[in-house]
Amino acid sequence: MNISVTQTLIISILVLYVGTFLQTHIRWLSKYNIPSAVVGGILCSLFVAIFYTATGHEITFDLSLRDLLLLVFFSTIGLSAKLRTLADGGIALGKISVLFLVMQNIAGISVASLFGASPAYGLVAGSISFAGGFGTAISWGEVAREAGLHGATEAGIACATFGLIAGGIIGGPLAEYLIRKNKLNRSSDQVNNLNEIESSIKSIPVTIDGMLETILALAICVSAGDVVNQWLQTKGLGLPGFLTALFVGIVLTNSLDLFQKELNTNAIRLCGDISLELFLSMSLMSMQLWTLASGIGPLLTVVLVQIIVMVLIAYHIVFRFMGKNYDAAVMSGGFIGLGLGATPVAMANMDAIVKKYGPSPQAFLVIPLLGAFFIDIANAMILRLFLSLPIY
Repeated sequence: MNISVTQTLIISILVLYVGTFLQTHIRWLSKYNIPSAVVGGILCSLFVAIFYTATGHEITFDLSLRDLLLLVFFSTIGLSAKLRTLADGGIALGKISVLFLVMQNIAGISVASLFGASPAYGLVAGSISFAGGFGTAISWGEVAREAGLHGATEAGIACATFGLIAGGIIGGPLAEYLIRKNKLNRSSDQVNNLNEIESSIKSIPVTIDGMLETILALAICVSAGDVVNQWLQTKGLGLPGFLTALFVGIVLTNSLDLFQKELNTNAIRLCGDISLELFLSMSLMSMQLWTLASGIGPLLTVVLVQIIVMVLIAYHIVFRFMGKNYDAAVMSGGFIGLGLGATPVAMANMDAIVKKYGPSPQAFLVIPLLGAFFIDIANAMILRLFLSLPIY
């Protein structure tokens, strides 16, 4: 049963409504900041799995719009990233990322050895699938399959799926725990500065001209990002499409600053929120959960181990090294989503937190830039290092 792109859009919005309704009426969902898209998306994927089990008919969603929404979302991040406000915590968090990538692979190899599988499967159940996500899992899975590692692609997709769910469920509660346990609040100077920024933002109305201007800027980011990406591929340096769209957005908004031209911040924020929510909703509701049933034991084991690794690193290292303050708690929640799922999951985790406790500009600049750029490069280098070990 094929669901068209427009029908997919309709269902994804309904899924968001269901998730929001449940989050509002089920106390623990709102208490622990579980994103609405995660709640509704998982329920929809469960329904699809039950339908498949009962009828034998597979429901397939057309996800072409989802891919565009991802580019739009990262374009809004780029358009919101002022170089004058870039956080100096990015370098420290980058170093921590190298540590967690290594730890993920050690954990994956350990679980693979426990089940008597090749250590190469451990890398698939490590940073390839969890930090790398679906794209990396599929890419490396094909390489592994050609090298004789049967089922590597399927295993990678399964790990990435479970990681996406776990990242969306655990990140918010961890940040909530850190904020409550440490009684965190922002300094008076920071609160005053943020109040001034929010007041100035709220005073900017979202007009038709403002929306058209924002849509034009987003279209430039997406199209120019694609041109840049194609040029880089000719030089042997292909990058994810969302990464080049993000960088075009950064260049565009900071270039406009030189001419004292400001884009409509509220319109950008609105487009970013909508694209993120719909992207997550489509991603989660289209998961084919029945494909995970055959290897559920090893999968749940490796997911549990990776969750423990990420929580320990976020709690004991990220939070402490990033300053043990409110921003550090928000980044810790985002880091869980980033390490187990994907950058949009990290953003959704942080978005749920700041809606409850207030903005964190530092977290919303450091985490997406880290996830969109540094993680992929560092992951590729670390994987090559592991593959050079004599156990392979």
